[in-house]
Amino acid sequence: MSLVRTTCPYCGVGCGVLVNRTPEGVTVSGDPEHPANFGRLCSKGSALADTIDLDGRLLKASIQGRDVEWDEALDHVATQFKRIIEEHGPDSVALYVSGQILTEDYYVANKFVKGYLGSANIDTNSRLCMSSAVAGHKRAFGEDIVPVDYEDLSKADLIVLVGSNTAWCHPVVFQRIVKAKEERPELKVVVIDPRRTATCDLADMHLPVKAGTDVWLFNGLLSFLNRHGVVNTAFVSAHTQDSSRALVVADNTAGEITAVAKQCGIDPTLLGEFYRLFALTPKTITLFSQGVNQSSSGTDKVNSIINCHLLTGRIGQAGMGPFSITGQPNAMGGREVGGLANMLAAHMDLGNAEHRSTVQRFWDSPKIASQQGLKAVDLFEAIHERRVKAVWIMATNPLVSMPDADKVREALERCELVVVSDCVARTDTAKYAHVLLPAVGWGEKDGTVTNSERCISRQRAFLPAAGDAKPDWWIISQVAQRMGFKRDFAYQSAQEIFVEHAKLSAFENDSKRAFDIGTYANIDVKQFDDMQPFQWPSPVAPVKGRLFADGRFYHPDGKARFVATTPRKPVNAVDEEFPFVLNTGRIRDQWHTMTRTAKSAKLSQHLPEPYIDMHPQDVLLCGVRTGDLVRVTSRWGSMVVRLRTSGEMPRRMVFVPIHWNAQNSSDARVGALVNPIVDPISGEPEFKHTPVRVEPFVVSWHGFALSRASATMTDAAWWTEIKGEQFMRYELAGRRVHGDRSQWARRILNATADDADWLEFVDNNAGSYRAVHIVADRIESCIFVSPRPDLPSRNWLAGLFAKEKLDDADRAGLLMGQSPDPAADPGATVCSCFGVGRKTICSAIAKNNLSTHQQIGALLKAGTNCGSCIPELKAILAEQKYEEGAA
Repeated sequence: MSLVRTTCPYCGVGCGVLVNRTPEGVTVSGDPEHPANFGRLCSKGSALADTIDLDGRLLKASIQGRDVEWDEALDHVATQFKRIIEEHGPDSVALYVSGQILTEDYYVANKFVKGYLGSANIDTNSRLCMSSAVAGHKRAFGEDIVPVDYEDLSKADLIVLVGSNTAWCHPVVFQRIVKAKEERPELKVVVIDPRRTATCDLADMHLPVKAGTDVWLFNGLLSFLNRHGVVNTAFVSAHTQDSSRALVVADNTAGEITAVAKQCGIDPTLLGEFYRLFALTPKTITLFSQGVNQSSSGTDKVNSIINCHLLTGRIGQAGMGPFSITGQPNAMGGREVGGLANMLAAHMDLGNAEHRSTVQRFWDSPKIASQQGLKAVDLFEAIHERRVKAVWIMATNPLVSMPDADKVREALERCELVVVSDCVARTDTAKYAHVLLPAVGWGEKDGTVTNSERCISRQRAFLPAAGDAKPDWWIISQVAQRMGFKRDFAYQSAQEIFVEHAKLSAFENDSKRAFDIGTYANIDVKQFDDMQPFQWPSPVAPVKGRLFADGRFYHPDGKARFVATTPRKPVNAVDEEFPFVLNTGRIRDQWHTMTRTAKSAKLSQHLPEPYIDMHPQDVLLCGVRTGDLVRVTSRWGSMVVRLRTSGEMPRRMVFVPIHWNAQNSSDARVGALVNPIVDPISGEPEFKHTPVRVEPFVVSWHGFALSRASATMTDAAWWTEIKGEQFMRYELAGRRVHGDRSQWARRILNATADDADWLEFVDNNAGSYRAVHIVADRIESCIFVSPRPDLPSRNWLAGLFAKEKLDDADRAGLLMGQSPDPAADPGATVCSCFGVGRKTICSAIAKNNLSTHQQIGALLKAGTNCGSCIPELKAILAEQKYEEGAA
């Protein structure tokens, strides 16, 4: 097979990927022709080839741990679902699916549950990240519509980034903004975020708002715009409703800048500057993400932003509008086919009787769900209470990603039937499955996804299905057929499903809904295979896909709605027992629960441990030190992580990444801490505001091990595991060593006593211990232990695993605990794309008198691919300059 064009399976940017499969292996690169990325990929996309091996794949169906053939597994699921429905009704079963399945999978799942089981108990992990944006769009526009595209970023004069660390979470979009600012320095960028993240590197202004205060800020902006006459009165009069009430509420809650600034915890002068900048800049895009959505008032936050664009008429034109950027590769596609418990396919509403009738007649289905189903948090609560007896979980890991995750675990333990479809054999969730069904993974999938700018792209297969793995749509269809619905689920290909999906989008539409891809309703297999990325509704939109250009919205009267938004504080406030606000989110080189990205050694090096980030003054108050292990506790759970102080955090707020799980760390599931409070409209959880406390996690020793084979962590009180090149890396800590140190080390490394080449160093006075296992002059494993957390460089040791033969200097260095050659240690990874370490960068700066990140890139390549490390490169340059000045 030669070159295959497909789409990246990570964030909602939807980058095109070129895959070249040869006898030597698979290589990936960005697709220069794809409109989402024009050839650029982030570090995760660049490393996709590292993640497609079969290590850890689920290759066989099983029932209660017993491998079975497909027929037995499918018969079992169908029989049990049918029995439970007959005994307890259709609402006693549920599906919980994922923004990572394809649109065709989503479509079949939604059709199966809502049109044939007669329940709306199908929800998705997109509920956890995008449902507030969906609800806000529907309230304002009458339909879930993102009216901005990536091209607009190059046409705007002001870009406001709200609750989005775009530099790390959507790097390719961030690089578009970087390029636009380089070409037009007059472009202004404002970042509104409690943390001073890498995104602030580009900002002309950073507003470090207090968590949960966005509605005050944007109500204040709305009031300011109105009081200063920055109102498009013709647009508001002709194309909107309910502006008066929204303005009254804004005036009453946020009509005075000083009071708003105090509420938001920012300088009133800075706030006034932002308000004036927004008022004076017609071409403004407000790009928002999880910091807005993941809140108990997330929907109101979304509408408070949209209100400002409606008042000024800054919508439906180039370079302006509210821009919700999605978190998952197909969150948008799932929304198109009704993947949420309160929606129907083709952007129709479950609560609308006419829409229910339309969908049921199109499907010719025996029934249609008549009321909305259980949203994610409520769904797992219902499982916990045994009201839902069976759940089918697809391509997601709720034991890690859900709030109050320990209760989710209890729910699955209580559940009569847990079915899990996944491509990964061992996940936190799979452990509790009664039935495991092997699904195809990226590279084997065939279908479509939709990105943040409504662009539909093909994911194409370039690998054969692994083992017995099958597409999710096929698995669902087979179960549906076995439940008596053979005629309507006799799909043979993704193309058939896409065509049906396209037909439904146009069925009885007559421009009543923006989502209409009916021009693709008759494409054949070849046309589907050859289909190029396209943005809906380009064939029918008034200006090349420019929604709202004619001022027509999708409420029955064609007008947009202002929504009065009353500011509300987060439900759970900090107190003396839990004095810090926990904020959660992504890091640069990892994705969701790491089942894919953890397979790549280069993605695991930048931030290799689960951690908590705190303000230095708060660190002192907690009686801990940077580099220590700490226990973080909320009313819902606890975890143990490494403490760091990046300089990003405000006082009284802490940040913990979402990615680590029980497969790669002993106690680092942040979902166990997160409170289960949700937005009352969208059902989206409050991931950005959980009260916690931070305490020392007392251990007597710290250590790490590098091993070509799996190590045993039973003697450690805390551990974490990541992949390195040719080895696994374990960070560990404990309270005592069980037995003789040498025997203990051999037990951890699984090194037998008759292995002759065993080097070790013991310093009883210092409490230090080092051991190295060498086989045929090649390092097999090593372990380093100290009472202090500052241990030898892992990067230098990692380099020794690439050597076929250790020399005398290497052996001496291993016993000393440091390399005899300082240049052999590249330092902590800064650029994951090219594996460039901090010490290498600092040395190059000093040796070559470098002063810009471009010069670093020209010499070392760092920062020249995805650009995500450029803020860190700039910070290193500033530190070096400061140190030279101080000297």
